[in-house]
Amino acid sequence: MMSNDNRHVTSVADPAAMAEAAAERVIARISENPGRVAICLTGGSSPKQLYQLLGTDPWRSRIPWQRVHWFIGDERFVPADDPLNNMRVARKTFLDRCAPASNIHPIPTSTADPTDPDRGAALYEGELKAFYGADDLDPGRPLFDLVLMGVGPDGHTASLFPGDPLLDEVRRWVVGVHKANVEPFVPRITLTLPTLACCREMLFEVAGSDKRAILTRVFAGENLPATRARSSGETIWLVDQAALPENFRA
Repeated sequence: MMSNDNRHVTSVADPAAMAEAAAERVIARISENPGRVAICLTGGSSPKQLYQLLGTDPWRSRIPWQRVHWFIGDERFVPADDPLNNMRVARKTFLDRCAPASNIHPIPTSTADPTDPDRGAALYEGELKAFYGADDLDPGRPLFDLVLMGVGPDGHTASLFPGDPLLDEVRRWVVGVHKANVEPFVPRITLTLPTLACCREMLFEVAGSDKRAILTRVFAGENLPATRARSSGETIWLVDQAALPENFRA
């Protein structure tokens, strides 16, 4: 493990090794909390192998499914059964087969106005506050045990895009994003940086040579959403060899 700019960066050989390392982090965080556990999932391609692992033995048998709750950090504002829906991917891959339905917390995307994500954002914020039991976040009492994250080619993370004023939002827990900077160009709903930060561990997964350029910029401290996303606890980046910037090579 290497440290740079207050991040813990762990290099792994390839995406398969990354999925195993991420699965171990998930199990470790669950094991450290004997009570109710909250995991915040992410969309995109990076976590798919992780989700596949969690739904298969021996990993599945290591998770106390009855006390683990599954949330998600952002969602595309499309119906729950749309192939673009992030939680749909997680549900099809492992959640619907393993987790109690009451422990799965998707972002609502079916509202009266199919073009306005703000209502869905408000509903999810209310659900998070009810789960947390308070209207204000306390870094000393994390909302999530683990938050999974990725990074886009433009440096976005969750659905927080470079230059968006929503990056500076500190009052709302969840916000509607009316315009995405990358495909698919559909509205989004995303947790804000303070909400994502309220966790014991934030775990980024980044793989592929196409991510090396943006990681170089992030690790250099450029003002990008992925640079600003930090846990109030521990922040870990799992990076495969293909994505690892040159200045991080041994």
